[in-house]
Amino acid sequence: MSATHKPIQFSGHAIQQLLFRGASEAEVVDAIRNAPWHPVENGRMECRKDYAFDSIWNRKRYTTRQVRPIFVEESNEIVVVTVYVYYF
Repeated sequence: MSATHKPIQFSGHAIQQLLFRGASEAEVVDAIRNAPWHPVENGRMECRKDYAFDSIWNRKRYTTRQVRPIFVEESNEIVVVTVYVYYF
C-alpha cells in the first residue's frame, strides 16, 4: 500500500494541537498526501504546506498559515503524533 493511500489517524494529542493552533484535519491530510516528507527524530516524519489564510490569529492579521504535521508511517496507516502551525 502506498503512503498516499494509507489511512491517516490522529493521536489525541494531535487533535488537541489542531484546535489549539488553528489548523484543520483536512489541511493535515492534504499536507501529508501532497507535500514532500522529511525524516525527523525518533523515526518520525514531517512535511510542510502553506495555505492562504488572510485572516486574524491572536489579534494579528496574517496572509499565510503553514501546517507542519509530525507523523509515523506504519505498515497499514499513518499516525499523526502532533501538528505545528505557523502564521506569517
